[in-house]
Amino acid sequence: MIFVHGWPELSIMWRKQLEHFAGAGWRCVAPDMRGYGKSSLPTSVDAYAMREIVADMLEMHGALGSRPAVWIGHDLGSPVVSGMATHHPDHCRAIVNISVPYFPNAFALPSLLPLVDRRLYPEDQFPFGQWDYYQFYLEQFNQATTDYEADVSSFFSVMFRPGSPEVVGKPSPTASVRARGGLFGAAHRAPNVPRVPTMMSKQDFDTFVREFNANGFFGPNAWYLNDAANIAFAGTSPDAGRLKTPVLFINGLWDSICDISRNRLGDPMRAACSDLRVVSLEGAHWLPLEKPEQVNGAISTWLSDKRLAA
Repeated sequence: MIFVHGWPELSIMWRKQLEHFAGAGWRCVAPDMRGYGKSSLPTSVDAYAMREIVADMLEMHGALGSRPAVWIGHDLGSPVVSGMATHHPDHCRAIVNISVPYFPNAFALPSLLPLVDRRLYPEDQFPFGQWDYYQFYLEQFNQATTDYEADVSSFFSVMFRPGSPEVVGKPSPTASVRARGGLFGAAHRAPNVPRVPTMMSKQDFDTFVREFNANGFFGPNAWYLNDAANIAFAGTSPDAGRLKTPVLFINGLWDSICDISRNRLGDPMRAACSDLRVVSLEGAHWLPLEKPEQVNGAISTWLSDKRLAA
């Protein structure tokens, strides 16, 4: 089983999953992705295109012996494991996408915007819907990066928090990032709030702070700057990106950006996957951290139903 983290994470965010599935007999691997932690840190934006990142995973998998794997991705790790399934299906037994569904035309603004719920996000008020933060990266990349780096500890204390049903039916704060002049508004730094100890241990939290203080956010944020290249890469997928590989999607019902239960965001995935299961959990975006037992249980049940053994 290969666990692929997303933005802005590290391999250790999978700790509860690694412990669970290794204990069940699986060989488990979780790399720091390109731009993160102990991985390579290219300084050019185009080095963070999906083609390059999938190539990283293909090379890593080859070094591990290339035995077909179950690939699990969270957040922007989901497009990576989907790219493995579309371009290299012989390396995949099955894939799990958590929080970000599969988009056969690429996880890119041109693919996302037609799916915005315009009842919740009227176009005259929210032209980019919940993806306004994404557009901010394209317009003000340096500011977004320096705002996050201004206080890394507070950034992760703000970011890694459990969800609440109170967000349902309300516009996400990410829909007004450009109007506020950044995720944290005029302060240009995260507010000083206490971390939530149930999300991860202090040791792991401190590792996040140390690694991001060392490496910054250029690499992680640069993943968002390759829409054209990522769309072109998706366009080379055999069979227009349709997947016969078994796919599990774990959805957060309180994820104000990526929930697929009350909108059309999951429609491309449903149309493109011939063997899809969707499991929805009462949680927000950081499900492997917020709901580790439920995530592990959903994956375990699905693996058993698909007769996928270690």
